[in-house]
Amino acid sequence: MATTINRTALFRASCLSLLVTSLSFGIRAGTLNDFGSVFSLDKSQLGLIASTAFYGFPIAVVIGGFVVDLIGMKRLLVIAFIFHLLGILLTVFATGFWTLYISTLFIGMANGTVEAACNPLVTTLYSDNKTTKLSHFHLWFPLGIVIGTLLVYAIDAMHFSWALHTSLQVKVGLMLIPTAIYGYLFSKLDFPVTERVASGVSTGEMYKSLLNPLFLFMIVCMVGTGITELFTGQWIDVLLKKVNDNAILLLTLETGVMALGRAFAKPVLKLFAPQVVLLISTILAATGLFLFTILTTNAIFLAAVIFGMGVCFFWPTMLGFVNTNIPKSGAIGLNLMGGAGMLATSIYTIFMGKHYDNIVAAAHGDNSTAGQQILQTTLVIPIVLIVAFAGLVIYMRSKGKTAPLKTAVV
Repeated sequence: MATTINRTALFRASCLSLLVTSLSFGIRAGTLNDFGSVFSLDKSQLGLIASTAFYGFPIAVVIGGFVVDLIGMKRLLVIAFIFHLLGILLTVFATGFWTLYISTLFIGMANGTVEAACNPLVTTLYSDNKTTKLSHFHLWFPLGIVIGTLLVYAIDAMHFSWALHTSLQVKVGLMLIPTAIYGYLFSKLDFPVTERVASGVSTGEMYKSLLNPLFLFMIVCMVGTGITELFTGQWIDVLLKKVNDNAILLLTLETGVMALGRAFAKPVLKLFAPQVVLLISTILAATGLFLFTILTTNAIFLAAVIFGMGVCFFWPTMLGFVNTNIPKSGAIGLNLMGGAGMLATSIYTIFMGKHYDNIVAAAHGDNSTAGQQILQTTLVIPIVLIVAFAGLVIYMRSKGKTAPLKTAVV
């Protein structure tokens, strides 16, 4: 029986599923410190909990990348819905470290599964207009973080007479609403086959392209861009709580700048080649991170603006560069890039959580500067990336590839 593909409805449901992904990031960033207080968790334990979302994502996105052509995008999104539902409910009814650990792992796996299914879904639905529609899709990640952090801030500002734990349960439980909606929408809709299946691209050619030295170089760089963007954003409330009373608003401002930047990504990428965009972005990100370590009170919001300008193009331009210059890597290439960024962030978060506790212990319990010291350590990463991307600019110039990117994934 013939199926009818409603691409508008599928696209809207995809945006809702990505909204849940980004809400989990924003709300977790705004509640992580409070969960530590409720369950008497130290920063090492909080680091382990936060890291599960980041290694759950690469596990799911890589596995999803391998099986999406076999089982179809609809089945993959059913799995994402189940993981989201379990993760949110387990967080709401968490009783301590292990329930938070497992629930955050489920959410991370759900987020990765959404990415593994929805990126090929959007490119399949809009094969004639990929750049614009992928831009609209990925815009929901920073927007969702803004919404999530503002919800956390608004609930706190209302000063309800709830216990702290009840307040946390309400904040996390709000994610059930868009989760239920996207699950219902996807269950009622027909899906196309992936673009790769439709075009008949060889699996062998796709895997062979993963050994391209340029692809391997970009994987390594993705490790650095992922840590710079995601670790700083996820831990900003913890790291800068002693510097500014409204540290969570720093994440709101930073991701708001990211959303605005991605909205105008098309004209930016018409002006500059992607490798140049990456170099400029890294310089801005390093500058913002440095300002985080030296500014205090409200002046630190300037650092958030500059940092947001830097990281807003990291993820989409990295994917766009690989998609354009190593096209045969296909969906698995994009999924491996995303997985590398998230896995590196997970490992880094674990080590930095332990490092934070060691700094506090050495200072006899004084944690007033611990967060800034962690950021000083992290600053090394974008500084190294500046050198790497400068080399990439020179390399691409030697290949005669200096034109702005016309098919960026944004």
